[in-house]
Amino acid sequence: MQSHFSDKVIYQLYPKSFKDSDGDGMGDLRGAIEKLDYIQSLGVDLIWMNPFYPSPQNDNGYDISDYTAINPDFGTMADFEELVQKADERGMGLMLDFPLNHTSTAHEWFQKALGGDPYYQDFYYIKPPKADGSLPTDWASKFGGPAWEPFGDTGNYYLHLFDVTQADLNWHNPNVREELYQIANFWLEKGIKGMRFDVLNVIGKEEFVDSGAPNSAQEKALYTDTPIVHKWVNELNERTFGRYKDIVTVGEMSSTNVPNGIGYTRPNRNELSMIFSFHHLKVDYKDGNKWTQAPFDIPAFKRIIAEWQQGMTDNEGWNALFMNNHDQPRANSRLTHNPSYNAKVTTMLATTIHLLRGTPYIYQGEEIGMTNPYFDTIDDYRDIESYNAYRELLNQGVDEETAIAIIGDKSRDAGRTPMQWDDSQHAGFTTGTPWIGIPNNYQQINVKNEQENGHIFSYYQKLVQLRKQLPVIQEGDYTELLSDHPTVLAYKRQLESSSLVVYSNFSEEPADIQVADEFLSGYRKLIGNDETNQLQSELTLSPFETIAFIKQ
Repeated sequence: MQSHFSDKVIYQLYPKSFKDSDGDGMGDLRGAIEKLDYIQSLGVDLIWMNPFYPSPQNDNGYDISDYTAINPDFGTMADFEELVQKADERGMGLMLDFPLNHTSTAHEWFQKALGGDPYYQDFYYIKPPKADGSLPTDWASKFGGPAWEPFGDTGNYYLHLFDVTQADLNWHNPNVREELYQIANFWLEKGIKGMRFDVLNVIGKEEFVDSGAPNSAQEKALYTDTPIVHKWVNELNERTFGRYKDIVTVGEMSSTNVPNGIGYTRPNRNELSMIFSFHHLKVDYKDGNKWTQAPFDIPAFKRIIAEWQQGMTDNEGWNALFMNNHDQPRANSRLTHNPSYNAKVTTMLATTIHLLRGTPYIYQGEEIGMTNPYFDTIDDYRDIESYNAYRELLNQGVDEETAIAIIGDKSRDAGRTPMQWDDSQHAGFTTGTPWIGIPNNYQQINVKNEQENGHIFSYYQKLVQLRKQLPVIQEGDYTELLSDHPTVLAYKRQLESSSLVVYSNFSEEPADIQVADEFLSGYRKLIGNDETNQLQSELTLSPFETIAFIKQ
């Protein structure tokens, strides 16, 4: 069954770092307008933008103080309306980000609650301490410390699963849901074509009991993917985007699993178009700890991709496909620090992801091979999570050089540095001082140089085109190949008589593979980043080589 999003590709634009139009060092809406032709030239359908609402910016704009206005740092509502219109003229729609699990404590609702208004106090989870005076539960905040904070001087506490200034909303209260649906409808009426819902699977807190193990999987299970979430997502669909034709929706689902992923995305359930899951980007966490130096575990990565692809294929679920976003270091830097491999590793990852079953996302800069910046000192970073981790590493006795190397590999800021447009000062991002530094390699890695001399951008254009042209990429089912190979990820996509086979070498070493007999005749090369032009029973893939062959 052809869905309205299986042929789509989505570009993620991080507004703060995309293009600065007024020289204040921060990207803005007019900068985005200026670069629409560039985005259009990739061939994408939707542009997902991270939040640009008014916010104290304690969590980069995911702490919202007003959901239906524009933060003046990014521009005006007129700028936004112009952006929608000019994107539309170019055949693209905007996808906005909706963090509906929590508001900023600066939001009017929370301030009214603090002021004693019982109507608004019921908008949040406000609980008394236990009989012994301790916190309501032993839950931990995902940003460190306990998940409860004193609610003014009332003696009670409010829940914040994230930053202390992000108070969790009480979705059990129908008035809260009503307000949130009105917010969604406000932006839908402005003409947006997509919605991305932040941490949507933690809205259903039901049981406020101790977990006995703060920050553990068993604690997360108390408030993640609870049955009521599906009911509320269904209601959200019915009351907002479901009333429109062809709105594309994606839920960010932290720590979710395949059965829930199917539940959120199966068409007959009327919940969401697709979900983001993140397990595949945690395979370089030593013993599950992000702030460590560990090689990229290729067999683990392969297992996770296969589990999600197969599980979703078999049950009509749908994945969002991605290797990069605003919360992740650059994927090419996870696999190699060798600049001579940059174009190959970038195109290999892109091929692997774009030819899978699901909807691919391109995060700004990956289409030109941008890398982690590897700043020299902690002062060059801006992200609160990175500062906390650095301090924690030093407290554990890690030396400064190692600590800064770990931050360089894992910081969210690694993916947030400004877009590299050309080789002029500040990479053409701003005429002022950028809010965060720019990697030293911007004179080689930039849009102008890439479009004149490189082949990563044109390779991405071709991948996007192939998805538009070939139903087997849009709709085909998925079968894993070479599951035991230590470094090669391979799979087959099949739709009726059309079949596509993909082999990707995730290693800096050449890899020998056996090609099954069924692929040896009738297949022609579709795309690849090296010399291999035909399949034979024994094949050696060069470092980071990727190839795709098709039979129609």
